[in-house]
Amino acid sequence: MKISPEWLRDFVEFKSDERQLARELTMCGIAVEGITGEGRDTLYEVEFTTNRPDAMNHYGVAREISAIKDADLKPLKPKLARVVPAEPPAARVVIEDAEGCARYTARVIRNVTVGASPEHIVKRLESVEQRSINNAADATNYALWEIGHPTHVFDLDLLDGATIIVRRARDGETLKTLDGVERKLTSEDLVIADAKKPVALAGVMGGEDSKVTERTKNILVESAWFDPVTIRKMAKRHGMHTDASHRFERGADWGITPTAAARVCELILESAGGEVVGDAIDAVARTIERPTVQLRRSEVLRHLGKDIAETEVARILRRLGFKLTPGRTTVSTKATPPTAGIGGAHAAVAEEPAEYAVEIPTWRLDVEREIDLIEEIARIHGYDNFENTLPAFAGAVIELPDAAKAEKIRTALLSLGYNEAMSPTFVARTDAERFSNVQPVEIANPLSEEAAFMRTSLLPNMLDMLARNLNYGTQNVRLFDSGNVYEKVGERTEEHQRLVIGATGTAQRASVHEPTRAYGFFDLKGDLETVLGAFEYRSLYFDVNTSEYFHPGRSARVVMDGATLAQFGQIHPDAAAQRKLKQEVYVAEVLLDRLYGHKLREPKYRPVPRFPAVDRDFSFIFGNEVTFAAIQEAVGRLPIPEMRALYPVETFRGGTIPSGKYSLLLRAEFQSTERTLRDEEVAQWAKQVIAVLEKLGGTQRA
Repeated sequence: MKISPEWLRDFVEFKSDERQLARELTMCGIAVEGITGEGRDTLYEVEFTTNRPDAMNHYGVAREISAIKDADLKPLKPKLARVVPAEPPAARVVIEDAEGCARYTARVIRNVTVGASPEHIVKRLESVEQRSINNAADATNYALWEIGHPTHVFDLDLLDGATIIVRRARDGETLKTLDGVERKLTSEDLVIADAKKPVALAGVMGGEDSKVTERTKNILVESAWFDPVTIRKMAKRHGMHTDASHRFERGADWGITPTAAARVCELILESAGGEVVGDAIDAVARTIERPTVQLRRSEVLRHLGKDIAETEVARILRRLGFKLTPGRTTVSTKATPPTAGIGGAHAAVAEEPAEYAVEIPTWRLDVEREIDLIEEIARIHGYDNFENTLPAFAGAVIELPDAAKAEKIRTALLSLGYNEAMSPTFVARTDAERFSNVQPVEIANPLSEEAAFMRTSLLPNMLDMLARNLNYGTQNVRLFDSGNVYEKVGERTEEHQRLVIGATGTAQRASVHEPTRAYGFFDLKGDLETVLGAFEYRSLYFDVNTSEYFHPGRSARVVMDGATLAQFGQIHPDAAAQRKLKQEVYVAEVLLDRLYGHKLREPKYRPVPRFPAVDRDFSFIFGNEVTFAAIQEAVGRLPIPEMRALYPVETFRGGTIPSGKYSLLLRAEFQSTERTLRDEEVAQWAKQVIAVLEKLGGTQRA
């Protein structure tokens, strides 16, 4: 937002040069992001936080300077040169929707001459990048940038019955706004209407049919307070964002509406002539009460670590517009210089307020608690005036219960070549529903439709990160991310911990020995087994029962001790195409809540056997329905303590192998820690293995 230092001098006197003032404003929270021009033509580019609509104008910034410089702020007292009495009132205002409009102030000006604005008004508006329209419209824009409250002017003769009614629109009504767009209204829209029809979208934009033009002779000036939530929803529904809605959405000043209306009238009278008819028509549907907050000096000291003088506390808050009423007082003893003729120092008794009752002004909607007042004191006193000290700490660092397990997983993945990533918590509805079968948690006031729900899975964001890397030309990507996912269970929200791993690209670069090999299913399986190998478990197997967003035949489910622990594999081509992934992508999602239920595996020492191991190979043909996990489990039940390992050496399909079957070469390793094994006992164990394999439907190959 543009702020002119020259304009600020209309309200407060200061001797700082423009660059020094910019630094002082920035240090107190009014961030000057850039400076252009020199001297009287200097302009600030100021970034205001959304909770400070009161400062989004020159008078609001001048109030901050008044507190910083301890300089007087000129009061806002518009002077109306020509006011003629009116009996009855020249217009009528009715507020039908008190929730949407708490206050509506109107004033009537007759016999105006609408035309070009004076040069000084045009230049001021141009300095903040505003286009001059005519002296009536320019008066509202000028007042907006000067004191921050949106106003509007109507051609009074185009208002049926000289009446203003603030109400909800009726379904089917239409309104052509000043941007030339015909808008269809619903009962959710708050409108300004005359006796017959809507003439403006409240707090957003006026209507084309009641605008002020060169033919206008009589004007009605509007200054109102509209509910922020109502304006925000309405502006979003119509796809509109105006200077007025920007401020009303963040909270306007309920108490300034009569002053803002008078200021617009003052500007119009100066350039368009005419006379104000009667007093302000001030309709109040409800009063926006601001709280009275207790401020304790002891809390100021506790939070800021510095005993700021009572005079400084009172000065800062009063300059900012707060009203202080001293409450309980404390008695302090202060040494005074010796009086003539009497030796030694005297002790003087002084009373200082220990508490204040602080009345919050109507324009400071961001201040509600004692700590907010303490923040105001700190930022105006100057953060650089506090000594550099370390924060106090009592107690000891408490490690989270699963910290060691999380660090073990993180270390393992980093050592495997993965990079840690962090993803947002919000996702679109489609992602929340597609990658999980739980009920998602909807956000009451989302930033956008793409971030309207809490994530139910980490997979959507991982796919987005992989796609972004591929789009930037990074072909080899390995990432992992951990965090919470959310689901709605009845009236409560539950959180669960998850880990997601994603990879694409090359697993092995070309060498003189082997060609380039792309990252595939078994690379991810091996990395996942490395991570899971850090935990203790009784059984671990893989099957093909995976979700529909995985590629069938290239994905697997991990079951640890009878409970599903993870799913992994290649993303289904449909899901990949939806995100325009340029190459095969492999992901895994691990249920950390269940994994953390297992203890970390403790390293155990086992002496190297002194006796040789004996290997035996078994070549069998199995049906495709027989998995290695089933084979391993069946053979593992044999009472053969000397069998150290059983693993597949080679699989083969096609050729002489019938359709629906595959050939598997298994290798069993036998070894004793006490003696050398004899051929006959190894042969006996081999027969037991063969018998088990045949029970599984296997046929031994010759």
